[in-house]
Amino acid sequence: MTSEQWIAVVAVVALVLALAAVILGILAWRAVRKRTPSFSAEEEAEKLPPPPRTGPPAVVVNPSKSMDLDYLRDLVNRTAAEVGLGEPMWFETSVEDPGLGQAREALENGASVVVAAGGDGTVRAVAEALAGTGVPMGLIPLGTGNLLARNLDLPLGSQRELVATALTGRNRQMDLGWLRTEPLSPEDEEKVRGRADASTARSAEKTDSGEAARGPELDAAIPEEGAAAKGVEPPDAGEIPDDDPDKEHVFLVIGGLGFDAAMVSAADDELKAKLGWMAYFVAGVKHLTGRKIHATAELGDSDPGEPFTARTILFANCGRLPGNIVLFPDAQLDDGWLDIAAIDTRGGLIGWADLLRKVTLQGIGIRKDLVPYTSGTIEFRRARSVVVRTDEPEHVQVDGDLVGYATTIHARVEKGGLIVRTM
Repeated sequence: MTSEQWIAVVAVVALVLALAAVILGILAWRAVRKRTPSFSAEEEAEKLPPPPRTGPPAVVVNPSKSMDLDYLRDLVNRTAAEVGLGEPMWFETSVEDPGLGQAREALENGASVVVAAGGDGTVRAVAEALAGTGVPMGLIPLGTGNLLARNLDLPLGSQRELVATALTGRNRQMDLGWLRTEPLSPEDEEKVRGRADASTARSAEKTDSGEAARGPELDAAIPEEGAAAKGVEPPDAGEIPDDDPDKEHVFLVIGGLGFDAAMVSAADDELKAKLGWMAYFVAGVKHLTGRKIHATAELGDSDPGEPFTARTILFANCGRLPGNIVLFPDAQLDDGWLDIAAIDTRGGLIGWADLLRKVTLQGIGIRKDLVPYTSGTIEFRRARSVVVRTDEPEHVQVDGDLVGYATTIHARVEKGGLIVRTM
């Protein structure tokens, strides 16, 4: 059997296993929802102060994500008029600015709510602009993963209900995750130099919504057309620009390094358009037997723990993934904690199948594994902040957007940093 045939067989088997896990997850969906509430106080939500503004709503829309932008605009405008709101302000994202600047402009113009209409990258960009302002964020999810929308139990099947919720829904306070990476050493830069996805800018361009990961350093890193003629030299692959090395990237659901970030990097845009979030499983096949991470972790103010190995290390603000998969059963959006997981497998495909079994069972409340020998493991921890140091440069991602390679990753939680609109 040739290597290409073997990869095809592995891909088919992995898809079958993934579909089996999805089916089990769907069958147990009611139980999952009861065991994994999005917020820590569902019935007695803390009363929020009145919205600080009475201006019109604003919509930050990614035009590449909407099949019919005119229909969406008409629906939002009609809904706003029906509920007595002012005429919505509209801002379109661009490659140069995926939503951060537009959301800030909406704030300057007195928006009472800023609606992110796009993929997870658009949501992250708008959330970064609204963090700490008290102005609520609404969501009209149009992307592949729609991670936050799933964790908020938004009505993904009805665009009309999504619009109504974004404009008139209940305000809830949620935590924000923040992640930053330290610049690579010259020796580690050499290890990744020349790879197509080595720099943060090039990595971001490979993702479905990766432009939103761009902070000031990424804007500087991506030369505009004709920049060479202006004397602007692009950075070498693997080099992190120096103008803002301490840039923090917001994440609302999950950040991580290792297998999950490599899977994001390998996901094909055309396949995502055809298969949706299942394209990430296909992309992950080639990394199933990749090398492991060798790392240490500092939780809060603790000293570094014992070195450990893992396939991937994740930092979660909430725990649901597409396909009704609950990876972090205890994670809640407003508990002030990061849920941290080190995930490992042994035995190749068997280990990953065992891991899927374990994740599916824990999602419906079965935590104690009765199988005497398991080849897939998940070690959970909780902390307000964590520092992970790895022996080799690893891919790093936030909510599906790559932020490059790193050997030192800082993650923290900001309790109550954002107000979101829910049903």
